[in-house]
Amino acid sequence: MRITGTGHASMRIDTSAGSILCDPWVNPAFFASWFPFPDNSQLDWETLGDVDYLYVSHLHRDHFDAAHLKRYINKKATVLLPEYPTSQLEDELRELGFTSFLRTKSDEVHELDGGLKIMIQALISPTDGPIGDSSLWVEHEGIRVLNQNDARPSDLSRFAELGHVHAHMLQFSGAIWYPMVYELPSAAKTAFGKQKRDRQFDRTWRYIDDLKADHVFPIAGPPCFLDDELWQFNDIHGDEGNIFPDQSVFLTEYAKVGGTNGVVLLPGSVSELTLHAAGAETITGVPVHDGTEPPVGGAPEVVRTSIETTHPTPVDEFFANKKAHLEEMRERKAPIIAAEKASWRHPEIDVLGELKKRIEPLLEESIYMAKGVGGPVRFDLVSYDGDAVESILVDFPNKQVRPAADEKVRYRFRMQRELIEHLIFINEGDWVNSVFLSCRFSAARIGQYNEFVYAFFKCLSEERLQYAEGWYDEHEKAVDAEDIHMGDWTVQRRCPHLKADLSRFGIVEGNQLTCQLHGWKFDLPSGRCLTSVGHKIRAEKIAAEAKS
Repeated sequence: MRITGTGHASMRIDTSAGSILCDPWVNPAFFASWFPFPDNSQLDWETLGDVDYLYVSHLHRDHFDAAHLKRYINKKATVLLPEYPTSQLEDELRELGFTSFLRTKSDEVHELDGGLKIMIQALISPTDGPIGDSSLWVEHEGIRVLNQNDARPSDLSRFAELGHVHAHMLQFSGAIWYPMVYELPSAAKTAFGKQKRDRQFDRTWRYIDDLKADHVFPIAGPPCFLDDELWQFNDIHGDEGNIFPDQSVFLTEYAKVGGTNGVVLLPGSVSELTLHAAGAETITGVPVHDGTEPPVGGAPEVVRTSIETTHPTPVDEFFANKKAHLEEMRERKAPIIAAEKASWRHPEIDVLGELKKRIEPLLEESIYMAKGVGGPVRFDLVSYDGDAVESILVDFPNKQVRPAADEKVRYRFRMQRELIEHLIFINEGDWVNSVFLSCRFSAARIGQYNEFVYAFFKCLSEERLQYAEGWYDEHEKAVDAEDIHMGDWTVQRRCPHLKADLSRFGIVEGNQLTCQLHGWKFDLPSGRCLTSVGHKIRAEKIAAEAKS
């Protein structure tokens, strides 16, 4: 099996039974804020795009690049479609000219021509990507690969059930706006950024330990920021609170926890995976066999793979010159950024009037998300010249969009007016995966993080809103009766946030529990969530006599 790096979360997987191109992203995303790094725009995309199968994991624009898909990718390719609750991914791909779709069933293995097997695990909570994220498992001739990209499943047991995974691709770097955009003292911002950076690596190590793959590929980040306004977000300034470490940093941190099997793919790098012959070696004293059937009297043994990787440029040399590469890219991409910026202004749009027409009907239908937000959210829109500010309030309790008065708000966002104008102009239904991920704003909030704010602003369409409301309805009704013991506490096994298994992702320190999947913290005596609102954990101190 051959794996060709094509940048960010993208790769091409070649087997004798067919080729799969995953998540090709080349053009800038999120208001020209994010670019792939290393640059992949100069690859031979005519050749790379001539594939048998296309897999687009989800609708994040650093995975779904409509212009690139339309121009370069073979329209006869069969799209491997995750089982999502809405049809938006399929609809958008059809608009680009794709006509052949394999609608997969989540967690179900599908056998394609020539013995090529695939399985897609779809995550479908309102907080997973733009209502959906997914991972792709591939098997051919005994070699198994998991492209987890930036999906965050609660566990990887389903993939492990299918046999030893030989190559594991997963996210390790940041893909969010926190804490950079928050109006905080610089010391606090650095401290919060360092915490997030550490959590990202902790989560990555746990996933890696779940599968114990032969080879680990850090992918799906980081992006680079080439606009002068955002340049400081690149991890080249010695800031320990920067949440966008690159692949070379991954290798350094991975080595600290004993990792020796990391493989970096630059755009154009090629890794050849070869299965060891049966009986060619032993693992902890157990003979290796082909893994297709359990040996008599025992569990299946593990067949390992060897790997040979070639690079267009030595990896160490490339990252040693990272700043120079970024500066060259910044100069080369400047006209693209300027052209994008010129397209955002739509002064003819009545922003307040259009937001009332669009958002108020959704507020009327929203029960769980409106209640979860629990207060007004204010948008301060700065005029083109930077002098005037128009403040618009989305009043969740009163189901109104109106001019803001002098009142306390749950969240406040400050951004250029033309960004909202453009969202209205293109009828964008997901502000989270557009303007928020652009990092072209500042933010302040009262109290803890509130997931319902962002859930609502990624659901600015009837279809998405109805799905999210139904999901929260079922989520609220679900009762997690299973308990586990952690330290001196009995706690519910599943995290109240997204049902992560706390026996794996939970850490108790004193009276505080942290779920490392997303970094959520809970005060165990009260059950109160310390990092968000709307979630409470069931916990009880174990009596001394019970412990004895």
